[in-house]
Amino acid sequence: MAINLQKGQKISLEKEAGGALGTVIMGLGWDVAKSSGGGLLKGLLGGGGGGGSIDLDASCLMFDEGKNLLDAIWFAQLRSKDGSVRHTGDNLTGEGEGEGDDEQIIVNLAQVPANVKSLIFTVNSFTGQNFSRVENAFCRLVNQANGKELARYNLSVQGSHTAQIMAKVYRHNGEWKMHAIGENSSGRTFQDLLPQILPHL
Repeated sequence: MAINLQKGQKISLEKEAGGALGTVIMGLGWDVAKSSGGGLLKGLLGGGGGGGSIDLDASCLMFDEGKNLLDAIWFAQLRSKDGSVRHTGDNLTGEGEGEGDDEQIIVNLAQVPANVKSLIFTVNSFTGQNFSRVENAFCRLVNQANGKELARYNLSVQGSHTAQIMAKVYRHNGEWKMHAIGENSSGRTFQDLLPQILPHL
């Protein structure tokens, strides 16, 4: 059974996986709130995001021990420069590769360079719609080798914010851990969130 994380909770991913981890998938999903029209249309129906859709964009930011941003994986750069992190790209149908995932970021932990201490996962409303139109948002970490969900963090995200700092995957004493952050923020892209991210590193 996957662990349902609470805000601020930290877990050992190796412990949950029962051994060393290779590649993991960070899946992010959300529904359009019923009150916004269009029923429970899922995810990324593209473009201006009008009607019953909302276009959220997931990003993965790589930081070193000194809190320096080394690389960013997002819709404008779908693969990290070292090749260890890959964004599957905007999904315009809302049907993710996994169960309900609207966007996925695939991380080969074994290939993440040794100088990378933390991976921060964020989501932004590029079109500027706020999270009062979003419900049932979550992020989940899946072991790609066997499809087992290691951890899930369900977010009660409705509000006037336009972004969220969702979770951190980081090295601690030679093992990978996950920290559920769940902090509301505002901004169209990850760059707007950097001042708020730094205290979590």
